[in-house]
Amino acid sequence: MNQIRSPRPDRGAVRRRNPAIVEPGAGRASAMAYQPHRGPQSGGRERKPAAAQRWIYGRHAVAAALANPERSWRRLAALAGHESEAQELVAGAQAVRRGDGAPVRILDRGALAALLPEGAVHQGLALDVEPLVARDLDEVLQQAAATSGKAVIVALDQVSDPHNVGAVLRSAAAFGALAVVLAEHGGAPVSGALAKSASGALEQVPLVKVVNLARALDRLKQAGFWICGLDETAAQTLAELDLGQRSAIVLGGEGSGMRRLVRECCDYRARLPTLPAQPTLNVSNAAAIALYELARSRPIG
Repeated sequence: MNQIRSPRPDRGAVRRRNPAIVEPGAGRASAMAYQPHRGPQSGGRERKPAAAQRWIYGRHAVAAALANPERSWRRLAALAGHESEAQELVAGAQAVRRGDGAPVRILDRGALAALLPEGAVHQGLALDVEPLVARDLDEVLQQAAATSGKAVIVALDQVSDPHNVGAVLRSAAAFGALAVVLAEHGGAPVSGALAKSASGALEQVPLVKVVNLARALDRLKQAGFWICGLDETAAQTLAELDLGQRSAIVLGGEGSGMRRLVRECCDYRARLPTLPAQPTLNVSNAAAIALYELARSRPIG
């Protein structure tokens, strides 16, 4: 069935300060109509590492971490039988090694499992790492300003399951999103489980933690982004909207959805074309479908 896409809004029109939802085609002020927020400059700021568990595990997560020149690591623990794979990974590592001693330790199954959370699916490899340096919204917006093609950001409101956040990162990497923004309060910690679910995407897509998600969305608006919250009760589907070259999709937490203040920051609300018998999806599945739709409607540059 052919779907009618809404006309793109007039970016020169005057925009209300706190619109809860605007109809497609309603005006929005350009980024120049706002006084830009001037946070601390990255050159003169001490950047602190993001919180993370010590061990990353799983073949793809470990390989991606060792291939990331922005990552530091101490040692690679490998299950007996994975010696050749471990040595190849270390030989090609671009990550910086910290510490002394042999870079690879060969362990039996019990010793390796003792290093990791119960039930961790390690695939025979675990990497002792230092946390990635935290990225902030200023850096992401600078990257967006330098991007000539489409720029998409994913915002997660109180998504507490690390497996879901990891899966969203994986979809973000697959479909070219600039970053995943996560509310710090109630959000998932950066952990080995998250890295495993991300399957290497934690090293590729910035995971930006913010204290106040509503305020972060306002910052995105100031930078020219259109904010669209996914809501199964919305009248229009995501495919019926034209969000332009700069857009952010917002997904609420498992069960609770978006909080009121976050919802009110959205310029639009949109739903995915699910059947009435099952109107909702897991947050990571919904993010993947939404990112695909945005990539399909206009190629990401």
